Amino acid sequence: MTTAIRILGIDPGLRRTGWGLIIATGNRLSFGGSGTILSDSKLSLAERLRQLHDGLQEVLQREQPEEAAVELTFVNKDAGATLKLGQARGIALLVPALNGLSVAEYAPNLVKKTVVGTGHAEKEQIRMMVKVLMPKATFNSDDAADALAIAVCHAQHRGAAAATARIAARIGS
Repeated sequence: MTTAIRILGIDPGLRRTGWGLIIATGNRLSFGGSGTILSDSKLSLAERLRQLHDGLQEVLQREQPEEAAVELTFVNKDAGATLKLGQARGIALLVPALNGLSVAEYAPNLVKKTVVGTGHAEKEQIRMMVKVLMPKATFNSDDAADALAIAVCHAQHRGAAAATARIAARIGS
C-alpha cells in the first residue's frame, strides 16, 4: 500500500497568493483544498507581507501539509514589480520552512509542461487540466488553480527534487 502525502502548492504574489492542497497516493491525485490569500494594497509593504505570512500560516495549521512547492520567480521588465514578487515569494518559502516542511521550487514552464504538456500553456489550459486531473477540484482564482498545478508538478517530480536536495547537502558538508 502506498502512503498518501499531503502536498501544498503555493503561487506567490503580493496582491494574491494562491494555495492548493492535493493528496498524492502513488500516481493517484486527489483534491484537498484551495484558496487565495489577499493583501490590502492600502497598507505598507511590511503590513502586506505580514498579511501573506499570517494567511499562509493559517492554511498550514488548518490543512496540515507534509511537503510544499513554490513557483520560481520570473524576471519581468518592471524591476519594482519583480522585487515585490520576490519578497512575497520569500514569505511563501519561509512559512512552510518555519513549520518544518521541505520546500521544492519549480520553474513556471516546468509546471505548465507537467500539467498541460507544453511549457507555454495559457491560464485557461491550466484550469482545464487541473479539473481533468482532479474533477472535484474547485478554485476561486487563477492563482489557486496555478497553486494546484504547482502541487501536481511536485507530486510528479518530488523524487528527483529529494535526490537533488540530498546531493546538495552532501556537497555542502
